[in-house]
Amino acid sequence: MIVKLTQKLERGFGPWKKMFFENEHILNEMGGTLIFAGSEKDDDNTMHVIMDFSSPDALKAFAGNEELKAKRAAAGAILESTVVTILSSESFTTTS
Repeated sequence: MIVKLTQKLERGFGPWKKMFFENEHILNEMGGTLIFAGSEKDDDNTMHVIMDFSSPDALKAFAGNEELKAKRAAAGAILESTVVTILSSESFTTTS
C-alpha cells in the first residue's frame, strides 16, 4: 500500500535525511520501503514522503514505533504536523 506523508521540520531536510539513512533498516524490517522523500524547493522545512508498506499492519507498526518517533523528533520532525494519506490501490511506480 502506497502512503503519502507530509510533515513540517524544525531544522530543515538535512538532519531528517541523515536520521533516515541511519534507521532505514528498521523501516525495511517492518515491511516498509521509502520511494521518495524531499523538501519543497522554497521551504526546506516542509517535507513530502512517499512510502510503500506491505500491509496495513506494517503501516501501523511503523506509525506506532516509539523508538522511531523519538528519533524523528530528535532530527527535527514536528510529529504533530504529520498528515498521512493512504493512496488508492490503483497506485503504481515505475523505474523508467
